[in-house]
Amino acid sequence: MKHIDEYRDGKLARAIADTIAREARQDRSYHFMEFCGGHTHAISRYGIEDLLPANVQMIHGPGCPVCVLPIGRIDDAIRLAMRPEVTLLTYADLMRVPASGGSSLMKARAAGADIRMVYSTLDAIRIAEAEPDREVVFFAIGFETTTPPTAIAIQLARKKQLTNFTVFCNHVLTPPAIRAVLDAPSIPDQGSVRLDGFVGPAHVSTVIGTKPYDGFAEEFEKPVVIAGFEPLDVVQAILMLVRQVNNGRHSVENQYTRCVTEGGNTIAQTAMSEVFDLRDSFEWRGLGRLKASALQLRDAYGDLDAERRFGVETIDAADNPACECGDVLRGLTKPADCKLFGTLCSPETPMGSCMVSPEGACAAHWTYGRFRAKASAGVHTAGEPAAAS
Repeated sequence: MKHIDEYRDGKLARAIADTIAREARQDRSYHFMEFCGGHTHAISRYGIEDLLPANVQMIHGPGCPVCVLPIGRIDDAIRLAMRPEVTLLTYADLMRVPASGGSSLMKARAAGADIRMVYSTLDAIRIAEAEPDREVVFFAIGFETTTPPTAIAIQLARKKQLTNFTVFCNHVLTPPAIRAVLDAPSIPDQGSVRLDGFVGPAHVSTVIGTKPYDGFAEEFEKPVVIAGFEPLDVVQAILMLVRQVNNGRHSVENQYTRCVTEGGNTIAQTAMSEVFDLRDSFEWRGLGRLKASALQLRDAYGDLDAERRFGVETIDAADNPACECGDVLRGLTKPADCKLFGTLCSPETPMGSCMVSPEGACAAHWTYGRFRAKASAGVHTAGEPAAAS
């Protein structure tokens, strides 16, 4: 299949990895963060870390919107859903994220709340049309990738004059999160990890393009290579980062040229800018409260904003003190190094969002056996062969 099979060629992946090993200088180490959870899963699934030389290390970043959503916002959604007139609609990966007191949307539904899973924003519109006597609230979440569909749904709701449809908006922005990771060394008690460059997000970049990364690449002197999700995409991006570091460069390069352009998707950007405005600040799990890092509905669409209609006031809630999800999201610790990983915390009994979300780093390590390889002192026992062809 075009853009699938040819990007999973094991021989070519190993050849690129051999080139990385030859070009990576032996007198230094390289630390690259893959921001996106999709890249984390690709790295684990295809055994990419097993192909890299020891002095080239990959660090997992905060690129999973479900993972970075703070517990307080899940609590808000549960309180909304427990209102007798409300039907809360959400994507499936939010259902089992732990909330305060061991609760979750799944448990709230079992307790009688009208919470339903949908596949798209248009599903939410159809339900609101079909059930005019219900207050239908769509739990919107995601980076710039999923923001345009929410914007279009809001515009469609306005066009259809739906009075029973609102959006609980939790859309967040990628560039401020990357900046926060780079700013960490200057923040007392924040904790930081050495970074030499970023594998930039793929789907996000199809929407926003490459320009938004230029500023911090120059300011922090860290190269960014935007990469696709296939194994050859990732190893090629790592080679491009190694070459930038070796040459003392820190520019934004686009490996994913088959999908990403410099200007991005201007139609999607227009829809987003028409419907949404920046919040002053927003809390991120693991990163704290970040300025201008999330979106809210513009005043012109205020009647479709669930926070305004229902007077939502978020109450800050602390994470489980034993869960190291926040440190995983900042790249300070590996999932398998968390004392709960594989014991109290598993996909069946998740203690944190990183184990629940399909894009979470802990879920990736659990699914593809990275923790078993670590326990076996370097013996490869992953669920799939390294860079399978």
